[in-house]
This record gives sequence, C-alpha cells and structure tokens, in this order.
Amino acid sequence: MVRRSMPNNDPEKLRQSLVELLTNFAVELKKSDIRTKVIALIPAFHKLRDLGSSFIPKDEAPSARDRIISYLLQYPYKVIDGEELMVVSGIGEWARRVRELRVQFGWWIYSGVTFGDIADEEETVNALNDMGIDSTKIKPDQYVLMRTEQDRDAALRWNVINEIRRKKISVKDKIIEYLRKNVGVQITGEELKYLANDAKEWARRVRELRTEEGWPIVTKNSGRSDLPVGVYILEEDKQAYEHDRRIPDEIRVAVLKRDKFKCVECGWDRTILRREDPRKMIELHHKHQHKDGGENTVENLISLCNVCHDKVHRK
Repeated sequence: MVRRSMPNNDPEKLRQSLVELLTNFAVELKKSDIRTKVIALIPAFHKLRDLGSSFIPKDEAPSARDRIISYLLQYPYKVIDGEELMVVSGIGEWARRVRELRVQFGWWIYSGVTFGDIADEEETVNALNDMGIDSTKIKPDQYVLMRTEQDRDAALRWNVINEIRRKKISVKDKIIEYLRKNVGVQITGEELKYLANDAKEWARRVRELRTEEGWPIVTKNSGRSDLPVGVYILEEDKQAYEHDRRIPDEIRVAVLKRDKFKCVECGWDRTILRREDPRKMIELHHKHQHKDGGENTVENLISLCNVCHDKVHRK
C-alpha cells in the first residue's frame, strides 16, 4: 500500500528529523550497493512529504484534497505551479485531486490547458491581463483559482456530465445537450472540456453553436460583461431566427453597448430579471430584414428583449 503523508502541527520537528536523516545518510552514500542507498533514503523522502503537507494545519484540512483547495484559496487569481500543489498535498496523485475539486466539487480551478483553449479572442486575453494573468505564458501544469465561492450545484451536474460524456455522439452534440439541461446556469470551460473527453476543439464547437447554429450561449466576450472569464450560459432553450445567426461578435457587442444592454422597445435589462417574467435575454433584430437584403451592421441592428423580438416577428 502506498504510504500517505502524515502531516502534523509542528513543521520544525519534522525539519529537524529530516536534517538528522539526511546527515546520517552520508554513511549510506559511501556504500556501493544502489538498492541499499535507495532503501535508506525512503524515510527521508516520506519525512519531506510530511513536512510539506504540515504547512496547513491538519484540523483545518485533514485530507490532501482539502489541503490543495485551502492553499489555492489563500492565493486566488494567482498562477500556481502544480509542483506547489504536490508539496502541500503530500501525495503523488495530486493532479487527480485537482480534477475532482474542479469537476465534482465545483471549484473554479482553471488549468493552463483551459486558458489555452479559451484565450484565442482578444477580449478574453485583455480580461485576463487585467487580472494580472498572461494566458500566453501559463504552462499546462499551472492553475488559477478563478472564484473563491464553491459552486454547490456542481456535484449534481456531475452525473449528468458523465452520462452525456459516454454517449457515442459528436463533441458539439454533447455540449449543446449538456447546456440545454442547464439553461441559465453558469457552466465553466473546465466542465465542457471534461464533457468533450478533453478534445481540444471544444471551445471552437461552443462558438459554432452560438455563431452558426443560433444557440444563445453568452460569455463575457459576447456582451455579458458581468460573467467571469471562461464561463458559458445558455440563456434560453431556443435557437435564434436563422437570419440572425451570423452576426459577428464584435458587431453584437457594439450594438449592445450602444443600446446600454436594454430593450429599445420596453426598456428591459438583466438588472430586473425575474423568474416570473418571460423576458429573459436581449436579442438583436434587423431593422431592414436580413432576408430582404438587410446587413449585419451596427446601424441596421437594435437590441430587443426576447418577448419584444417575438412580437415584432409575429407582425
């Protein structure tokens, strides 16, 4: 059985024991048999792991997983090396514990790989830079805690993710099926990456669902400035009208900003969002219809809530 680290609340005693072990190891180094030296070094190796995992009190974080999240909570929005998590966890399989914290326990821990997937748009890069994070320099085995509050519903979504993940369907179909089961819920890129079996193209598929197939998937870049970086929301379980699906994101954002993110007909915006109110989202409408030659320009587009937009098209 693999030995787990045994942290205690006295790092200084552990340090002294480690020094003593390494001092005595000088005798073993003079021996010619390699295996003898390896076996003699094992207690020092264990003691070093115990020392690293003792920095966080045992009564505060009894398990390796607890120590990892406790450490990250002390340094949110900072780039943390995986080797740091290896030290404080005191175990070799620390990366699996990080994944459990991300997917099963709802902690928004982004890896360098995820940053690489989502950081191909200028506004995302700028938002990360404002946080002091250079997404172009983050390594795959580095991590950032992006939110200090735990997503308590993540555990409930875990079973849904795994059920869809096992299906023999395309990555795009998996993503939209999962989003449709979680309409209005903030979904992290880490969830979608896991859902896609770590396929690198998952972020591209999300963009295709939004820009080509008309699913109202919103992000910080697409006009929802209130959302954290790397978070996705399917605002409504309804595809946009076909002629509204190919509006470039930069045009969409410019129109929303001009109209102050409000419906120009009724004045609704997300600050007055209510469960009983059928108005749930802001959509863009062509004043001169696209099918009649109207272009996707700022001048030809206005912001309407979903209710007013439906009313206009019924007329």
